[in-house]
Amino acid sequence: MENINTEAYEALLDRLPSLKKEIAKVIVGQQEAVEEVLITLLAGGHCLLEGVPGLAKTLLVKTLSEAMDLQFKRIQFTPDLMPGDILGTEVLEEDHSTGKRFFQFNKGPIFSNLVLADEINRTPPKTQAALLEAMQEKKVTYAGKNYSLPNPFLIIATQNPIEQSGTYPLPEAQMDRFLLYIKLGYPSEQEELEVLERTTGLYQESVAVVFDANDIQKLQELTRQVHIDKNLLISINQLIRQSRPAESAIEGVKTYVEWGAGPRAGQALILCAKARAIIHGRFSVTPEDISQLVFPVMRHRLAMHFRAEAEGVNADKVIAEILKSTQIGA
Repeated sequence: MENINTEAYEALLDRLPSLKKEIAKVIVGQQEAVEEVLITLLAGGHCLLEGVPGLAKTLLVKTLSEAMDLQFKRIQFTPDLMPGDILGTEVLEEDHSTGKRFFQFNKGPIFSNLVLADEINRTPPKTQAALLEAMQEKKVTYAGKNYSLPNPFLIIATQNPIEQSGTYPLPEAQMDRFLLYIKLGYPSEQEELEVLERTTGLYQESVAVVFDANDIQKLQELTRQVHIDKNLLISINQLIRQSRPAESAIEGVKTYVEWGAGPRAGQALILCAKARAIIHGRFSVTPEDISQLVFPVMRHRLAMHFRAEAEGVNADKVIAEILKSTQIGA
């Protein structure tokens, strides 16, 4: 931790529980999903939330933006949405003093700190692909000119399960750009009762601001400085390589996986493990950080064979087999 103003960072870290508390004012339960969204933010990536309608995916993102005083835009993805509706377009303007006409680039909603790509799988792949450069390079190229995106920059996309009608599966290249693929399940009976009580009256909770954009940038810098032992790096490398049928000794991988995760998965797992350590008040990664995050990091990076679908085997089942066969940190 050399060259770090530890007091300044500790003041920020002390406010992380307050951020969770503010979010919990509005979002009942879903603690694992909330933590994974915060991990994505601290790691400087993007995440995909999947769940059936009505699980507060959109509300979670909106609440997060309110608690962090970030510039927030929501893009509702529909079948007729065009790339220009996301990135922006050039408009012909006139200088009234000289009478000269020129093209002015009007920035689209992508130019925000926090972008909610709502129901991203409701729009065709051509429009989905408009996000690729923004997600990877944090810039937009239009008419040969580069336009930098704000810092921090986070896209949280939501999607309904692919099985539902009127959806388009995201291309593999775009799926790989998401740091985490977070699945939301139904609330427990008690949580659902609390949701019903909270949301059917007049009173609405107000969310206090805990962090601003500058605070988030500092936390992202701190995340990258968290220590990770060499043995844990080796374990992460083994986890990723064991997901590839040509290299794996695991039967489930050889049988059900068409191709495995690439190096970006290892980078994502390291960064997310560091972010989880920060959220839990540590400056060093533990094996638990890795085992808890291997599923949301890898589940969208495995291309499953048609046999897997026929036999009801999903990526999580294969990842569990990989995790079981790997001694993390040993």
